Formats: sequence, C-alpha cells, structure tokens
Amino acid sequence: MNRYAFVTTIPNLTGALQRGVAIITEHNGNINRIHFDRGIDPYTVFFEVTATAEKYEHIRRELADIGYLQTTLETFACLKIHVHLPHESGGLNDFLKMTTGAGAEITSITFDDAGIHPDWVTICMSVRESSPVEELLHALKSHYPIEVLEFDNTGQSLDDTVFYLRFAQKMRTLIDTPDDDFLLRFLGEINHTAQDLTARGENPKMVFQNVLGAGEYIALTCKDGFYADVQVLTLSEEVTLYAIQLPSGGNIYLFRTLDGIEMLDTGYGVYYPDVMQLFAAYGLPVTEELTRIIVSHGDADHCGAGGFFDVPALMHPATWEIIRTGNRAWGSRSAGMVLEEVYTTMIALYSRWNPPEEKNIHLIAMESDEKRSIFPVIGRITIGDLAFEILETPGGHQVGELVLYCPKEGYLFTADSFMNFASLTEERRRYNSYADFLVTSVNVDSDIARTERHALSGIAQEFTSETGRPSTIFGGHGAVSEYGDGILTVIGTIEHYTHAGGRELSEDKP
Repeated sequence: MNRYAFVTTIPNLTGALQRGVAIITEHNGNINRIHFDRGIDPYTVFFEVTATAEKYEHIRRELADIGYLQTTLETFACLKIHVHLPHESGGLNDFLKMTTGAGAEITSITFDDAGIHPDWVTICMSVRESSPVEELLHALKSHYPIEVLEFDNTGQSLDDTVFYLRFAQKMRTLIDTPDDDFLLRFLGEINHTAQDLTARGENPKMVFQNVLGAGEYIALTCKDGFYADVQVLTLSEEVTLYAIQLPSGGNIYLFRTLDGIEMLDTGYGVYYPDVMQLFAAYGLPVTEELTRIIVSHGDADHCGAGGFFDVPALMHPATWEIIRTGNRAWGSRSAGMVLEEVYTTMIALYSRWNPPEEKNIHLIAMESDEKRSIFPVIGRITIGDLAFEILETPGGHQVGELVLYCPKEGYLFTADSFMNFASLTEERRRYNSYADFLVTSVNVDSDIARTERHALSGIAQEFTSETGRPSTIFGGHGAVSEYGDGILTVIGTIEHYTHAGGRELSEDKP
C-alpha cells in the first residue's frame, strides 16, 4: 500500500464531491487527507489516499473519465467590461450565448436600471487560454458598445473563482518549470501547509501570500536588483575578512589569507552570478584562490551555492543528512512536520538549491569529550594565523549547526544561533518574517535555541572577563558586532554594493 496525492476539479453541483469520493471508496482507497475550501476556490479539492498501485491507477482513470482529475494547469485570461445591452427581453440571454459559445465562464455580473450606471451591465469572465478571450472581445465589440475595465492574460487579477490556477501560474514563473505534473504535486504540498496553518488559526489566503512573497522577493533581488552590505575587517596580521550580507538569506564570510581564500557559508544558489560579480568588484580572485568551504548548517541560504565551487566542503554529518534528505528539520522533534518539509522544498526551488557535491564533502569526526560551555568541541581548524575550535550546537536552530570560536581573539562565528537582529534592514526583516509565518519558527526546537543563545553570550562574556576586550560576534545574518554588557554594537564601516553603483559607504549604518 502506497500513499498518493492528487488534485481534482469538481463541479459546483449537489453530490459532485460524493461522486469523486465514491470512486475512491469503490477501489478500496483510504483517504488520508482531503482539503476543500469554497472561500479559497469553489472547484479544487486536494486528496491524499492510501491504495495499492493497481487500485490507484483505477481511481485516477475513473476520475479522469468524468473530468475530475486535474493533470494540467491551463492558462487563462480574465476580462472585466461594461457592456451596453438592449433594454429588452432576451438582451442578456443573447449576450450570454456568445460568451458561452466562446467557452467563457462568467464570474460576476451586475446590473441595476435604478443604479448609478443604468445603461451598463458590468461583467467579469474567465476564458481558458488568452487567444480566445481576444477573439471573444473582438466579436463582442462588433455587436455591442463595450468599455474594457480590465484585461489580464496572466491570470493574476479580478476575482478568486480559479484561485489555485492563478496561484500556480505565479508559482510557475518563480520556480521556472514547464512541468505541470510537478507543479500540481507542489501545489498540493503548499495546500497542505495552508490546511495545517489554518488549523492553527491563520488566514489561508495569508499563507499563499507569504509563499509568493518569499519567492517574489528572491526573484526581485537577483541581477539588476541585487545588492549587498559588506564589512571589510582585519582579523589578524594574516587574515582579512569580508562579511557579506545578501539581500535575503544568510551571510557569506570570506577569509583572505596569505595562502588563499576560505569561505564560511555560500548564500543561495540563485545569487551565485551576482556574488561572483561582487567578489570581482572587491578584487577577490575566488575562482582561482578558494581552497575550502565551511558549511555552518544545512539551510539553503547557508549552503545552497556550494555546488558551484569544486573545493572541499567541511560540514557536520547531520548537515549532510539534511542536504541528502531535503528536510531542514532532519534529526529534530520537528522532523515530521509538514510545514518544515514543504518550506525546505519551496526555498530550494526559489533559491535554485545547489549544495556541495558529495565528492567534495568532508565530514567532521564526532568523537570528543571536550566541551566549551554546553558545546562539544568536535574539531579544530586553522585559517591563516587564527586557530578556531569547531563547536557543535545542541540543535536548536538546526541539528548539526556549527559554531567557530577563536579563543585567542574572542571571535565567535555563531551561524543562526546568535546574531545582531537589530542590525537587519527592514527589507531583510520582512523577508525573514515569511519563514517565521510559514514554519511558525525558524528554529526546529525553540527551547534549545534559547539555551544556545544564552550559552554563546556566556562564552562572549567570559572572554571579556578574562581579557578586558569585547568578543566579536559574526552572526549568520546581520552585521558583525561587538558584544559587551549584553549589547551588540556594529563595528567598522558598512559598504553598500550594487551592480550599477559599485561600492558605496552605507548611509544607514544600524
């Protein structure tokens, strides 16, 4: 017995839903999930059923025979018009004969001879494919006086009669796939997220708005829309650090040493061409001199461009499992949550997920009895003349997340466990809010995450107590900051980079 998901389009008629369910029942299919909400879309019903492969094929075939099974995502156009109809018996009927003959579906109609437009009928309609609607409009104009109020051949406006078709058309442009079968499956997964969050009290329309909002922001901040905030810091005699805040997602840290360049985290894959252009603007020959990538954890915004670099990629074994399974909550108590699984898939698609290739992955050996605070010290690395401990977090933000600590200088590269949230721009905060909404928390275990933050601040405070110097926090997001008296303060200068403007001193240093 296997579990199958599919999408149906069911007529808005009494008994229509029961007819589809009866076919599933006749072939011994057990319905694990069903979701239908007339307030979202009056026709689309999502199913997940358990059945044998043979029985499932019978179910699909019979649903297809009666026109219920949705296997393609049609394109359509929407038209809203004022039309002047003869004020006589049969005037509206004749008009509707023309629209029905053209395959148009009337989604709204309003007329009142005592209203403010007594001579006009206002009509909204949807027509499958955009060419027929243009033909229909031409035919209507030859018979009636018409004022076009709105004509949209992208399916992105007017009413919500075919909400899921409109949503899928927008998704297609964001994930760049012509594959209807894949898009339908993914639409079902997004619907499952909406169903789950609706049960938690959220507005389902807000779920879809956030799903699209995340993708639209990533798409808008590539190429001509790309920007980054950069801090260039001298860490030692041999190491210069380039701390790069991308438009969305995590930071990239480049260590330029006498022996070459090392990279901590890579950002989204979709930003790779833009990031390479930024590197060139800063005189960083990454293609020639990159020797190693260090991956702090398995989220797409931290390792999603690793596959573009043919160099060793050092990571925790759990991070490799997260990459391999495509589930950011792997190994945590949130591992089976629909929200986490769907969000991982969604961001991977939007961000053109391209993690390090398996042949380049170097896993950290896990045998260690040494600890710093609550964190096992699972390894040591040297970058230039700086020696770092590799600390394993307990898995609050994500299982397998790594922290790098330089005891001599108090440098803490804390990934997403501890950062200067106040330094995030409003745009970056808004982007981060999509994840907070869609998975309810960016941490796979919020209780453990709080413990991690407290312990990391304790390490920073201990360094200050011992040396009289502030510790420096290099968070997974936000600006590099000094930590003192419980406060994070941005250090150095921040340059704002765009492809058009190049490097400019930021006027909005947080």
